[in-house]
Amino acid sequence: MSLSECDRAIYRHCGHLTVPALFDAHETQALIDDIQAWGEQFLAALPPEQRAWYLDGGVKARTVLRKLDNPHHHRDAVRRLAATPALVDIVESLVGPGVSVYFSQIFFKPPEGGGPKPAHQDNFYFGPNDLEGVVTAWIALDDATLENGCLYFGDGSNRGPVYAHIAPADEPYNLQLPAAILARQPMTPAPVMRGGVSFHHGNTFHQSAPNLSTRWRRACALHYVNAHTVFEHPALPYDDTLKLRIS
Repeated sequence: MSLSECDRAIYRHCGHLTVPALFDAHETQALIDDIQAWGEQFLAALPPEQRAWYLDGGVKARTVLRKLDNPHHHRDAVRRLAATPALVDIVESLVGPGVSVYFSQIFFKPPEGGGPKPAHQDNFYFGPNDLEGVVTAWIALDDATLENGCLYFGDGSNRGPVYAHIAPADEPYNLQLPAAILARQPMTPAPVMRGGVSFHHGNTFHQSAPNLSTRWRRACALHYVNAHTVFEHPALPYDDTLKLRIS
């Protein structure tokens, strides 16, 4: 699948682009089954000192994960997903040829309390040597709606700088844009249906609301880089030995 020049112009202007129905229901359900099984194993072995990093504090009635890191390294199903030709074609049309997955995440966003993610820029987290060399492919494994915590984007913020982020004292992993910066940038919801993919530039402001619905909002985020881009000065530690060459 190739993007049109209009699609690429939207991405350059707005900093994000949604492509619907890139994956079918069979593919998304297979991945859900795989990550749910992995999540149960991970949760059973999770040491107490890592619980604040991985558990969803918004869900009070039960213990659930908010995320898992580097599924492209741990799960064959995610590696296959990351190498899907239609997905790779779009990624290369946005950042150039020779792409790799440098980091990846599973977001669970469980029903009845799945926590929000404050507004942030991926390029602050990653500190790449080329700000144009990173694109995130956010794959919706469930319908992501206004009710269950879809992404919101700051249109055009990709064309601005990377701002210094702050974090609550008890949540050093929760780096976020300062309120004074965010106050100048309207945020627009971007619902995406199951199997669709939201692509966003590393500078683009984005956030998600809590999931107060009765439905899951699971997603897989693949952070691709082009052939010459590395995480040169990241705000959090990333293991570059896990970098997976795709094309």
